[in-house]
Amino acid sequence: MQTPSRDTIANYASTSGSSIGTDDRTILIACIDEILPQTQCRQCGYDGCKPYATAIAQGQAQINQCPPGGDAGIRALADLLHLPALPLDTAHGVTKPKALAVIDEQRCIGCTLCIQACPVDAILGASKQMHTVISQECTGCELCLAPCPVDCIIMLPETSPGDTHQAMVPSKAAANLARTRHQNRQARLARETQQRTQAYARKKPVTASSAENLAKDSIHGAPNAEAVKKAAIAAAMARVKALKLANTKPADRGE
Repeated sequence: MQTPSRDTIANYASTSGSSIGTDDRTILIACIDEILPQTQCRQCGYDGCKPYATAIAQGQAQINQCPPGGDAGIRALADLLHLPALPLDTAHGVTKPKALAVIDEQRCIGCTLCIQACPVDAILGASKQMHTVISQECTGCELCLAPCPVDCIIMLPETSPGDTHQAMVPSKAAANLARTRHQNRQARLARETQQRTQAYARKKPVTASSAENLAKDSIHGAPNAEAVKKAAIAAAMARVKALKLANTKPADRGE
């Protein structure tokens, strides 16, 4: 990988990135992104590691906003950019051992909301079918937890509790895999948006607002996400009710 020149780094340090040329900034963004852990967790306040790297290179973000990278990541960024190392900004979270998402397949209702949320496509499944996590490709971002309407996803430590350094800092190979999978997902979503736009255009003219709405839908993985979530919650409630009824003794049911 090409590294930034001394002049580029000196210019960045003195101007907070405001006067760096386009080519130099592209190189700088790639170098910053190479340091980031590629969890794509968005704790930094940006939609992934590359946008955060871009914001740092543009002087719009601090180097201490990545909890998964921890102090080691902050020091590496500080060394690269010739800046003082800062303590982690805990407003973005705290550094903790990496954990992997695990789905309780007996409770999963197949709503696909976790699949839509996963930034690296590490969850397999289909609508109304059991889902499962590909553990080797899970980054531990935890973005799948909140959308699950039945709370059937838990995070389990990847390594022993005492091995915190190894747990917090992913290997270079794991980070590169996560980056590639995230890029592939972004490309897939862009293709799907284009396909939906073209299909919609065959039925009626596409206005600027309708195209924008399709693009917004693609960011969350699929259109009508709110409707899907409501349907999933309704299905979950029905399933829970059925399970409770099945576990109730006949006498308790008045039989």
